[in-house]
Amino acid sequence: MHLVIVGNGVAGITAALAVRAKDAQAEITVISGEGEYFFSRTALMYAFMDQMQRRDLEPYERHVFREKRITLRRGWVTDLDAEGRCLSLADGVAVSYDKLLLATGSRGRRAEWERKLEGVVNFVTLQDLEACERLTPGTKRAVVAGGGLIGVELVECLVHHRVATTFLVREATYWPAALSPEEGEMVVAHIRAQGVDLRLATEVASLEGEGRVNGVVTTAGDKIGCEMVGVTIGVEPNVDWLRGVKTPPELGRGVVTDGGFRTSLPHVFAAGDVAEVNGQIEPLWYAAKRQGAAVARAILGETMEYGAPTYYNSAKFFHLEWTCAGETKGPGRFRKLPGRDASVRVLERDGIVTGFSMLGSRWNHRVLVKWLEERRKTEDVMGRLSEAQYDVEFGRVAL
Repeated sequence: MHLVIVGNGVAGITAALAVRAKDAQAEITVISGEGEYFFSRTALMYAFMDQMQRRDLEPYERHVFREKRITLRRGWVTDLDAEGRCLSLADGVAVSYDKLLLATGSRGRRAEWERKLEGVVNFVTLQDLEACERLTPGTKRAVVAGGGLIGVELVECLVHHRVATTFLVREATYWPAALSPEEGEMVVAHIRAQGVDLRLATEVASLEGEGRVNGVVTTAGDKIGCEMVGVTIGVEPNVDWLRGVKTPPELGRGVVTDGGFRTSLPHVFAAGDVAEVNGQIEPLWYAAKRQGAAVARAILGETMEYGAPTYYNSAKFFHLEWTCAGETKGPGRFRKLPGRDASVRVLERDGIVTGFSMLGSRWNHRVLVKWLEERRKTEDVMGRLSEAQYDVEFGRVAL
């Protein structure tokens, strides 16, 4: 079997290693135009802040791929012929396959006001990182539009480089899709304390400049001069390249698959951020890794039905840590913890815990997920929360 994987992110590489672990004879080729080696996308900000070198972003030593006999090919795929089981690359090379995995991940969502100007950047890919690094020395002020996790990471990087930054958030409270109003207020105060001009209920209406951006006009009518604009309004499955190929798979928001990651094309699978599995997309690094391991089983012929596990995530708003599990919206119990910027929010329904949102201290998501899956009673959990805190120096807070 020759397995070809398009995309060398966490889903694609996890799948390649999992297939190799069970099939010593398979030929495995991984193709990526973004970069030659797998890197941790969640660490992009640390490279931008000069805390990590490019090689530090790579979870595996490069010799691992040679030892596992996984061929890495640098190039952009431009066509897919499912009948001939063949891919075409931008450099004219044709690559045949027996089975194909599409694992091309996400791209930055485009804004209606966005246009091609030097200085308008996303913060998702290696190419985005390179653009940010190139532009930053000539940037006195930047505007970042979009208040999600990618947005706050880019803002932190710019502040690190002493770039005056205006942060535009569309909603009237900070990230209401995941945070309560009380949590949002804590995050806003913390970000503003870092010297960031954070404006709520404000969006970009238009860009100014020819050649390179030199300003934005906001929906409030304000004009902000700047030399860089970060577009961080979320991500979407990277599927546009598939719309023009000879035999495209069925596309919805992403590449449509069944519970076994099979697409509408024979011998073609999809996993990770690009996959719409039974109508669901999981745009998370953790989820992509899980799907990479699961799709390997499907590629090797195992009959399976993937089900998304209990959701969890973790992030930082500058120095303010956040851990969530299960539901993040809905009724619950909120407690501001004494003596520091930290809070606990436990969501519940009919006396049963349905989710956690923990801000300002470190929590073990495995314990939180276990309680959710055991359908623990709220009163039981509230009395045992300290069991889920990491015992790290200065990390514990009094409950």
